[in-house]
Amino acid sequence: MIIVMKKGADKEQLAEVKKQIRELGYKPHVIHGETRNVIGAVGDERGKSVLQAMESLPGVESVVPILKPYKLASREVKPEPSTVDLGGGVTVGGGQLVVMAGPCSVESEAQILETAHAVKAAGATVLRGGAFKPRTSPYSFQGMEEDGLKLLALAREATGLPIVTEVVNPRDVDLVARYADIMQVGARNIQNFALLKMLGQLDKPILLKRGMASTIQEFLMSAEYILAEGNRRVLLCERGIRTFETATRNTLDISAVPVLKEQTHLPIIIDPSHATGHASLVPSMCYAGVAAGCDGLIVEVHPCPEKAASDGPQSLRPAEFAAMMAKLREFAKVAGKEL
Repeated sequence: MIIVMKKGADKEQLAEVKKQIRELGYKPHVIHGETRNVIGAVGDERGKSVLQAMESLPGVESVVPILKPYKLASREVKPEPSTVDLGGGVTVGGGQLVVMAGPCSVESEAQILETAHAVKAAGATVLRGGAFKPRTSPYSFQGMEEDGLKLLALAREATGLPIVTEVVNPRDVDLVARYADIMQVGARNIQNFALLKMLGQLDKPILLKRGMASTIQEFLMSAEYILAEGNRRVLLCERGIRTFETATRNTLDISAVPVLKEQTHLPIIIDPSHATGHASLVPSMCYAGVAAGCDGLIVEVHPCPEKAASDGPQSLRPAEFAAMMAKLREFAKVAGKEL
C-alpha cells in the first residue's frame, strides 16, 4: 500500500503518518516526488486493509494498493524516473549517459592506472574493476581482493573517477564499502538475499546485475530486497541472459530496457561485454542499448586484452574504446542524453 500525501503537506503531518504506519506493524518508506510525497507501507499483505483508515489523517490524500509484487521499485509508487548520485559529480537516471569502464580484474598498479587514465580521457565517468572475482572454475583467477581494492582507490585518487566493484560475500560488505563508491552485485548473487539485505542497509549506490536465468519480475524482486531495507540508490543492470544461442556468451535482452522503463523508476545500465563475450560486438550493443533508452553502460577495457587475467576476449583496447565513445556521443544526442 502507498499513502499519497496532499500537495503542501507539512513535515509534522508526514511524521504522524509514519508513526501510525509503524504502530500498525508496517515499515514506512518515504518517496519524495516532484509534486508530492508518498509513503510506502511495507509488511504483511494480509492485513493491509487496516491501512485504509489512514485516509482520514490530516495531510493524506489517498491510500492506494500496489498491485505489483514489487512495491518500492514500481512506477505505481514513483511515476517519475529516479536519479542516483554516484559521487564525483556523476548522476545517473537523468539527462546524462553514464559510462563505466575498466578492466574485468585489477591485476597491477600499472594496469589499473593506465586503464583509468585512458577511459577518463575517452569520456568515461566511472571506473570499473574487479577485486573479488566469482569464477565458474575454482582454478581461475579469483582476484586480488583487498590489494585490488587499494589499487582501485589509488586510481580514483589519480583520476577523480568514482569506482564500482563487486562484492561477492556478505562477510566482505564492510571491507568493500570502505573503498568502493558503488557496490556491484553480480549475476550469480542476484538471489543471495542475505547479501542484498546487508547492501540495503548501506548509504551507497548498488549496481544490481540481472541473473542469467532471471525473469524481469525476479530481477525487480531482488531490487526490492535492497529497497525494503532503506537503500533507495539502486541501479539495474541488464547483462545478458542464457538462451540456446552459442554464437555469443549470453544473449543481451535489449527488450528488457523498455520493459523495465515501463515497470520501474530505477535507472537502467547495459553490460554489452558480458552479454556478448566478444569485443567486436560491444560497440554495436552499446549503440543499441542507448537507442533502447538505457541510462548508462558498463564496458570492459584492458590495455592488453590477450594478457588479461580474465575476460580478455570481450575487453576493448583503449583506442577501440575511445573510437566507440566518439560515435556513442551521436547516439546519445539522438536519445536525448549527454555524454
